[in-house]
Amino acid sequence: MDSAEYERKIAFRFAAFDQDGNGYIDRADFSAAAARLLAEFGTAARSDRGQALYTGAEALWQGMAGIADVDGDQRVTREEFVGGAVKRLRDSPERFAEIARPFLRAAIAVADGDGSGTAAVPAVERALRVLGASAETAALAARSLDADQDGRIAEDEAVAALADYFTVVAPDA
Repeated sequence: MDSAEYERKIAFRFAAFDQDGNGYIDRADFSAAAARLLAEFGTAARSDRGQALYTGAEALWQGMAGIADVDGDQRVTREEFVGGAVKRLRDSPERFAEIARPFLRAAIAVADGDGSGTAAVPAVERALRVLGASAETAALAARSLDADQDGRIAEDEAVAALADYFTVVAPDA
């Protein structure tokens, strides 16, 4: 993969976090993502699941800032993301997985329609679309997250897939 292709793929990952498209990742991006997920699934922000999602979003932001916010301004620029976060995430996918786990656990709980502790593939597809994935990408990703092909996505499947997505040497490989 040439460097231009690699940069394009990293920019795509940056955009996944930069929910408002202002050119940097900050706490508001994570809060906005949580709010959209709650609205999509009709979950009250003050419910236990709503609070868990906001807490998970904050933990994910704090983890990302700790990894990538080189200048300490509470914003992660694309350059910080490319220069620092990608390398650090790639060097320690387990650390990234643990940073993301509380958010993913809470997001699965919000999308879990039957109280099973897992989310149905179509619900995960809806969540991915709400977070900015195209319909085609969301459908493909949701199906691929279902590693055991049982029609449901568990926390460990989601954590492993997210870590792989952000930490592979050649994104989209």
